[in-house]
Amino acid sequence: MKRIGSALAMLLAASLPAAAEEIALKDGTKIVGHMNSLTGDKIEVVTAYGKMLVKRSDIVTISFPENNPSGAATSAPDAAAVKKDPPPVIDEALNGTQYVNRTGKFSLTLPTGWIINPDLPHSKAALAGLSSKDKMRFLMVVQEEYTGSLESYKDLGQLQARGSFGNYEELSESPVAIDGKAGLLISYRGTLAKSNLPVQFLTAIIPSGTTFTRVTTWCVEPLFHETQPTFEKIVTSYRSNGQISAAAGSSKP
Repeated sequence: MKRIGSALAMLLAASLPAAAEEIALKDGTKIVGHMNSLTGDKIEVVTAYGKMLVKRSDIVTISFPENNPSGAATSAPDAAAVKKDPPPVIDEALNGTQYVNRTGKFSLTLPTGWIINPDLPHSKAALAGLSSKDKMRFLMVVQEEYTGSLESYKDLGQLQARGSFGNYEELSESPVAIDGKAGLLISYRGTLAKSNLPVQFLTAIIPSGTTFTRVTTWCVEPLFHETQPTFEKIVTSYRSNGQISAAAGSSKP
């Protein structure tokens, strides 16, 4: 079980904010790089040739080169050539069931026995990576600047998920109040490209001014039904502890 959990964490980490995107545009252009920030209807993408601004309305799909190596090799610069920033130092602590992230200025209440998981990446946007002790249930918290609406932010995130996982399907969407703010609770599922494992997700999106916090939980689909109530308790326990600012930086959705 531990081997499966570790593999699942690493595979999911490759499909979450640290991975490179292949962005297909309406005119047939394909861009490989990392979405760096969101500004209104435009996305800044860092490529091997510098930064580019892309209109969201021009995007047809977002996918990952490792899921389609032939397309990435012939249509866009090698994503490996993009210079990566060193991972930031995150000021975080987990005492019993109380998780506090001083960098992102937020806290969560976790089930007994959960851990800070070193297999999950940290970045300017991905501020927390946590899991159950057996590494079968996972959580990541992303904060990023975005000046558009909650609905458009959700659409952009789901577009990315659709390109990241096979057999993608959005299962439900409902309004939710978290930390005194009106957000969204979304459930979706898909299969991992490298292992074909079915995985189901529960994501809460919490807006605060121009900062959006995304709390995403997931596990393999056979475990999801019994775990969903626990996931709902975790994501709705989110509390901001001050004026959040996306870790003093912007990042991709």
